[in-house]
Amino acid sequence: MFADYSLAELGSIFVMQGFAGLILFSVFVLMALGLAIIFGQMGVINMAHGEFMILGAYVTYFTSQFFLNYIPSLFGAYFFLAMILAFFAAGALGMAVEWLMIRRLYKRPLDTLLATWGLSLILQQLYRTVFGPREVGVELPNWMMGSLPVSEMVEVQINGLFVMALTIAITVAVALLMYKSSWGKQVRAVVQNRVMAGAVGIDTEKVDRYTFGLGCGIAGVAGSAFTMIGSTGPTSGQLYIVDTFLVVVFGGAQSLLGTIASAFTISQAQSTMEFFLSGSMAKVLTLLGVVIILMLRPQGLFVIKVRR
Repeated sequence: MFADYSLAELGSIFVMQGFAGLILFSVFVLMALGLAIIFGQMGVINMAHGEFMILGAYVTYFTSQFFLNYIPSLFGAYFFLAMILAFFAAGALGMAVEWLMIRRLYKRPLDTLLATWGLSLILQQLYRTVFGPREVGVELPNWMMGSLPVSEMVEVQINGLFVMALTIAITVAVALLMYKSSWGKQVRAVVQNRVMAGAVGIDTEKVDRYTFGLGCGIAGVAGSAFTMIGSTGPTSGQLYIVDTFLVVVFGGAQSLLGTIASAFTISQAQSTMEFFLSGSMAKVLTLLGVVIILMLRPQGLFVIKVRR
């Protein structure tokens, strides 16, 4: 298999494959970050997480069409506005869902799983009715197109670099929010001891609503990034929901660092094996490896101490 390649060509191929793994890592982190916040803080298994992501993708698509048709001179900057709109659209829908449905199902994980699964079906049908059954693609600005040469044989995609930079920015922002802000202290207090947090005056219901909205908002931003690597359709979110839950569970449900480490491990393992095997076989072997590790360490890679 490798006899026809020189050492320089093999090195270039492995570098390109590693960069592809970093792009996949960035997508996994963006998708899993919101779910990790919701699942870790509230214990809610949100099976509709993919649909919140696709809402962000649709918002990005229609924003691009608006700029393309009405403000073509500013088309190069539409993506930044689209990400903001996607965050608020998905976040607002998430807060509404928490107030109307999720808050009545706390401490009933099976019920929340079934309810959010039903919600995902409703949202899929709603998207199909409102936006149509066909998949749509977002036209990227010119500055996102093409690639940057690293060497004579290695080039990296500009939109991939943008996704990686976006992932770093959002991860840092979430870390600062959770560990440096007063609201983040309230969230961590509720995670460690909900009853005592309520006893000292923290509005736990309000914390839950904003937390669910934040997680769904991040999913909306992930949907914006998703438009760079794939088309958008009513059921596109279901293609990534398994990988998202896999990243969260493998890393440790209540650990931000665990989510990042898990996403990196899974993405690099899958990307590397795709070089030697087919994509489906690489995914199967990655899943098998994660299952074996979880059998030996059910709590995931990282775990935080929680007062009961």
